[in-house]
Amino acid sequence: MLHYAAVFLVIALVAALLGFGGIAAGAAEIGKILFYIFLVIALVSLVVGLLRR
Repeated sequence: MLHYAAVFLVIALVAALLGFGGIAAGAAEIGKILFYIFLVIALVSLVVGLLRR
């Protein structure tokens, strides 16, 4: 999941450099959403792992 967020970040940067503002904004938004989903899943996994001890 974090890999896909990084890919969308790179797509957004390239699109912004080439002047495609709408595509860059969309890709950046998708990247942010994927990053936040990754954070939630990582925190849930951490808490579940600590509770199993």
